[in-house]
Amino acid sequence: MGFMASTIRFARKRRFAFKCMAVGVVLALLAVMCLGQLASIQLLNGRTTAQAATAQRTLKVDIQAKRGKILDTNGVVLAQSVERYTIIGNPELAQEFEPTPCGKQTKGRCHQIDGKPVGTTGAAAVARLLAPVLDMNPMELGAKFSGTGQYVVIKKDVTPEVKRNIDKLNLGWIVYAELSSQRYYSTGTMMGTLLGGVDDKGKGVAGLEQVENKNLTGTDGYRIYQRGNGGEEIPGTVTDAKDALDGSDVKLTLNSDVDWYVKKVIREGMEKYKAGWVTVVVQDAKSGEIIALEDSDEYAAGSSDAKLNVSRAVSQTFEPGSIGKVLSVAGMLQSGASHLTDQYTVPDHLSHNNQNYKDAVMHGAAHWTLAGILEQSSNVGMIMAADGKYNSDQRYDNLVKFGIGQDDGLGLPGESPGRLTNPQAWDVRTKETVLFGQGYSTNALQITNAVATVANKGVKQQQSIVKEVVNADGQASQVPRGEPVRVVDEQVANQVMNAMESSAEHYAQFSGVDGYRVAAKSGTAEVAGANGRLTSIISDWSGALPAEDPRFVVTVVMKDPQGSLGGVTAGPLFKQIGEFLMQKYQIPPSQPRTDAIPVQW
Repeated sequence: MGFMASTIRFARKRRFAFKCMAVGVVLALLAVMCLGQLASIQLLNGRTTAQAATAQRTLKVDIQAKRGKILDTNGVVLAQSVERYTIIGNPELAQEFEPTPCGKQTKGRCHQIDGKPVGTTGAAAVARLLAPVLDMNPMELGAKFSGTGQYVVIKKDVTPEVKRNIDKLNLGWIVYAELSSQRYYSTGTMMGTLLGGVDDKGKGVAGLEQVENKNLTGTDGYRIYQRGNGGEEIPGTVTDAKDALDGSDVKLTLNSDVDWYVKKVIREGMEKYKAGWVTVVVQDAKSGEIIALEDSDEYAAGSSDAKLNVSRAVSQTFEPGSIGKVLSVAGMLQSGASHLTDQYTVPDHLSHNNQNYKDAVMHGAAHWTLAGILEQSSNVGMIMAADGKYNSDQRYDNLVKFGIGQDDGLGLPGESPGRLTNPQAWDVRTKETVLFGQGYSTNALQITNAVATVANKGVKQQQSIVKEVVNADGQASQVPRGEPVRVVDEQVANQVMNAMESSAEHYAQFSGVDGYRVAAKSGTAEVAGANGRLTSIISDWSGALPAEDPRFVVTVVMKDPQGSLGGVTAGPLFKQIGEFLMQKYQIPPSQPRTDAIPVQW
């Protein structure tokens, strides 16, 4: 018995020892495997593992370039991109969010609302913290964070102040901001369609924003760095970076003060004369620079309306009416067909080549010189002066030289050059009506530059609205312009200005600028109305002042004003704008006129 018991105890000890050895072997094997894996990670694959960890922490952040400003001639900002942010959320991280209670050890990195605990976890907690800062509904925010993925846009166009308040929430990479920008216009409805607007990506899609998009657009940069658990940049971890190159600023020839006053006059004129629309151009008579360009449309720059419409000054075409007589008289003088002192006995109606023509005002047989025909704006007189001496080809070539029916070179969207057909297409009546501004169409910019050509001693300048482009380094470059072109001799231009001054005096009580001599011409023409018939009236006025040394040319065009005649509707608006210009630019008053060419005989 004793031997058996001893044998059993010994066998048990052996089994126990065997089990211990087996367990030891297993543990040894596990240790070897762990050591092998550790060696593999640290020695064999250490570099790859470290790279993977670094890659997970590395972030490439795009740095958006700022779009250049649009400035007026004096540097007043008309359009600029202001700093804004797009707030981004990470739904996956939001759903795992555990608020950190506030205490001495967690001060500066804890979470609370109005000094109290958040009261929940996950996406709901993030929404509760964020909602007051973004002024959004917590339920709406919670829904955004409850989705799948790691990227959701929470809110766009957030101000820097709001972005800083979000940073103080200690939400790390759960909620962060991406730099963006918002285009801001300081002009309201002034220059609305002229400035145009940009799309959601900041690309110019209308007006000058579109025309100058290449200059205004910058080149984006980037920054590659490692981020910490809170999304912050780890110092010294930047591996690559490229600075953003901001877009260039575009300085215009427009003077915002003048443009503002022009807009005011247009609004008042619209109300007073009940016009369908009004457009005004103010141009520097010597340089061709556009000082103001306005119409009666009330579209705010950057709005959908401003993007969908274009400036009437370039798109709206019309028959200029009697303003066209200025160009015809200049052409007749240049060709040698007539002289301003030529004498005519002019009736108020005329039958010519089986066509009947009449003047706007009934009168008896009048003894007028060619200067008097322009002063009295006689259609019949123009036909008589040109008959047999100034043929169709000469009439057409002269209008083309003055820029009628031609591209104005400004490149503004929606420009219509008007319509001037070849003389071979003219019928018997059109051949005569082109002498007094009918039978062809133009826009306000074209007729302004045509009158400015006469005021500039017969030299036509290329109109301009962009003065210079200033890059991000402050270097300015002038915008190339076409070469000046002589259209009529200086002596001819001076004589036409003399006759235009007599014409302006005819309406002095309505359109005169006190203390200053004015050379101008009014126009009134029938145009097609909504029914397609000649039921609408265009009343216009274009003049240069001071007449003895012209600084500005101002054109006013009105559709269907009460009063019809350009001299008594468009003319008074010219008067207001002219007085403003003389005061603003401190132009010395004119000396009395002493060289008037006789208008009667």
